[in-house]
This record gives sequence, structure tokens and C-alpha cells, in this order.
Amino acid sequence: MKTHRAFVLISIVSLTIFALPSFSFAADVGSREAKIASAMEAAPESITKNATIIDVDGTVLRQGTNGWSCLPASVAAAHPMCNDEVWMRLMTAIGNKADFKTDKVGISYMLAGDDNINNNDPYDTKPDPGEVWVQEGPHLMIVVPDLEALKGLSDDPDNGGPYVMWKGTPYAHIMVPVGPREK
Repeated sequence: MKTHRAFVLISIVSLTIFALPSFSFAADVGSREAKIASAMEAAPESITKNATIIDVDGTVLRQGTNGWSCLPASVAAAHPMCNDEVWMRLMTAIGNKADFKTDKVGISYMLAGDDNINNNDPYDTKPDPGEVWVQEGPHLMIVVPDLEALKGLSDDPDNGGPYVMWKGTPYAHIMVPVGPREK
């Protein structure tokens, strides 16, 4: 359990990195029940009903059984997310600015949308002229073992379909919009 908790805390740090560009001063989402409800908005019930729900401080709010970890919206990250084990490792790598490789596909759900993120640089916190930033609505994120497989996919978030975020980095992944984009 210590390894899981450390893993979660590092993941929370990376969520904070993602949230910096659109940092919200909103209050914490509240009670344990409210936090669990928030986390469960990130993915279909078939995922969330048996997922581990982890608070932003790393506290396990509800132990799960299906290998998924869901995090509620918070001051640090305005939108909840649910990650499989591969995505939790990817977030840890980003939080540590470490290399990342996987030998299997990883999936993350963000069905409640996302913060405003630089599409090319996972560490950029401030939009500058000429950069491509996107605040995606409901979406899935898919990381693949062979980044060469992403070469034929667009990295243009306005192409009307899936696109690659953070192309050319070890954190490159496919963004799959499944609803309207945030305004």
C-alpha cells in the first residue's frame, strides 16, 4: 500500500502541473461523498463503480477492485479523471520529468472535460502567441507502446477527430473527443 500511496502522490503532483494554466480558486469539492461523486463523473459507471477513488492528497477514499484509479475535481485539477495502471505510471513519469515507456496500451477517461493544456508541451503553464492550447470536452486518452504508430495521426486538435497530444515526447498519446469541446 505504501507504493500505491507514493504513486498516487506523485500523480497528484502531475495533475497540479496540468492544472496550472487554468488554475481555479474554487473550493475543494467537499465531503468524502462529494469527492467520490466527483471522481465518478470521469468515466462510465462500468469503470467507476469498482474503481479505487483517490483524493488529491493521496488518501484512498474508497478501495476498488478493478485496477482503475479515479481522482475527483479539486483546486489543483478542475476536472476528474479515471486512469488505468499504465496512465497512472505515465502521470508519475510526467510529475518526475522522467522517461516513460510501456509495453501495453493505457487508457484514461476524462468525461467531465479537461483544463486548458498546451498540445505540444506538457510542462508549459502559460499560453503564448503561436502556441496550440486546447480545453477539450469529454474525451478518452490512449497511450500506445510504440510511438511510431502515432506518426500517421494529426496533432491538430481542430481536425474534427482524434489527434495526438504531446507528439515527439515520451508522453505522446491519442486524444479521442467524445463530446463538445469546453468553451
